[in-house]
Amino acid sequence: MDEQKQSPNEQPPRGHDPRSALRPLIYTLLLFMIYFVLTQYMGEAPESISYTEFKSQVAADRVAEITIQNDIVTGKYVTEQVEKVGDGNFPRADFKTVLPAIEDPELWPLLVAADVKITAKPLESPVWVQILVSLIPWILIFGLFFYSSRAMRGAMGGRSGLFDFSRSKARRFEKESIHIGYDDVAGVDSAKQDLQEVIDFLRHPEKYRKIGAKMPKGILMMGPPGTGKTLLAKATAGEANVPFFSISGSEFIEMFVGVGASRVRDMFTEARKVAPSLIFIDEIDSVGRVRGTGLGGGNDEREQTLNQVLAEMDGFSPEEAVVVLAATNRPDVLDPALLRPGRFDRKIVLELPQRDARRKILEVHTRQVPLSDHDFLEDIAARTVGFSGADLANLVNEAALNAARDSRDQVTPDDFEIARDKVILGAKREQIMNEEERRRVAYHEAGHAVVAAYALNSDPLRKVSIIPRGRALGMTEQMPMEDRHHYTEPYLKDRLLVMLGGRAAESLVFDNVSNGAADDLTQATKLARKMVGQWGMSKEMGPVSFPQSEEHPFLGRDIIESRDFSEETLKRIDSEVIALIHESDEKSKRLIEQHRSQLNALAEALLEQESLDEAELQALLKPVQAVAIANTKD
Repeated sequence: MDEQKQSPNEQPPRGHDPRSALRPLIYTLLLFMIYFVLTQYMGEAPESISYTEFKSQVAADRVAEITIQNDIVTGKYVTEQVEKVGDGNFPRADFKTVLPAIEDPELWPLLVAADVKITAKPLESPVWVQILVSLIPWILIFGLFFYSSRAMRGAMGGRSGLFDFSRSKARRFEKESIHIGYDDVAGVDSAKQDLQEVIDFLRHPEKYRKIGAKMPKGILMMGPPGTGKTLLAKATAGEANVPFFSISGSEFIEMFVGVGASRVRDMFTEARKVAPSLIFIDEIDSVGRVRGTGLGGGNDEREQTLNQVLAEMDGFSPEEAVVVLAATNRPDVLDPALLRPGRFDRKIVLELPQRDARRKILEVHTRQVPLSDHDFLEDIAARTVGFSGADLANLVNEAALNAARDSRDQVTPDDFEIARDKVILGAKREQIMNEEERRRVAYHEAGHAVVAAYALNSDPLRKVSIIPRGRALGMTEQMPMEDRHHYTEPYLKDRLLVMLGGRAAESLVFDNVSNGAADDLTQATKLARKMVGQWGMSKEMGPVSFPQSEEHPFLGRDIIESRDFSEETLKRIDSEVIALIHESDEKSKRLIEQHRSQLNALAEALLEQESLDEAELQALLKPVQAVAIANTKD
């Protein structure tokens, strides 16, 4: 649901011109060539003499030594002779000459007779070849350097070169490239209303300055994953028609110390240049956690990055129309300095959508999906309790995929039914049970259904199946008439009865139990412990809360073990939980015994059809109670 795709109209990244990276390489090579030529050829050149003059100097004992390389002879005069011929005929102590093409037989005896030291060198390559050979290692080094720079730039989305890793990696979307607005975001009406002020401020900042009003510098969106925080931020930028900078909190952090803080500075600098603008930091808890918990004694890279974020948000002047949006699903771990007024002044909570909101979300996601009938979306919305916006988008896509696999032009309610079972329970598994196991699973699920049908405060049955899906061998589904926000004690006790109904049926029919009720027992024990220890639903413990763990603020699961009461109190809680479970188990067995005929009929129908819908269940189990909310799965 959240969009992070880069638009083709997005601003070109800085430093993307290849010529700017080539210039240092070219300049370095030119300097090296100049250095090579100067060091090789800046010495005084030896005097050139004719071959005849060379032989006469040898014959006159004026040559001390010569060096022969290719057809070039270089040599040195005898020092004493040089001093004697100071009249200008021999101004230098070195000379060179060229050997004739035809070999001279007189030269070698002449050199030997004059006792001239002779040195021979191997053939030498031309000067240009020497220069090239000397440059090849440097070309390879600088080539590797240039390639690494380009590779790093590509890995960083084109915004950084080898020495530019401290630049911000925020993706910038221009006004023209944001094509979504609030019409494309459904189910978050209260959040959109809170953000309307931000939009008006970004459009008309002078109106607020005139009256002395200050817009919040930061707005923190909190909620479970998939509730549309990122999409809402981008839609806000689209409605305000301003540049939009988007980055994830984890993108600030690198292995190099100080890089995160530098990227924060660069991002805020760019946003100020194009103000009014909007900055969105997703998953801010990755850099905004409480300080003092890092391994660096309060000076690690994450904390430096957070400090820079705090400093930048404090540095906004009233004239700077820059608003920071941030999203997280862990507000409980954020640093208090980040949440105080002047930083993130306003907090917006995005909850899981309710029934009406789910219907609106489904309507948005089915705009491009041809439906056989739009009226059934109301029923789909009622049957998707606990689905987030992203879950609903996935549901619509799975339904469309199922219709496409069958080569149909429209998506039907059956497609949504198949997609819903697949999303909740997983794909169907091949038959893995023998007849004895199928019979036990059928009675197990029938036990859940019978208790759910005849318990006074239970939710109405929707579907029962013994088709293996995911990790479940069967499923009993109950659908609420409306979304619940509070759970009464009678309702919760009936929930315990339903959870234990499958095990009770196995015990009565087969005179033993199996491990198929393992998940039922786990869920029943957790519920009973909360009823006794946290919700004050035990006469023995009274209206006192004894939480044994800290619950995630949005996901509903325990994240931190916590206990601040005595062992004696814990023993009393355990005793009450065990007593409540035993009481519920006995009630569940009595209820099944009273309706044994319905249990047998339902189990046989499941063995024959494998899946029963609401109408078939109502025919087999009368009367069916209809009250509220739950799902029971094995």
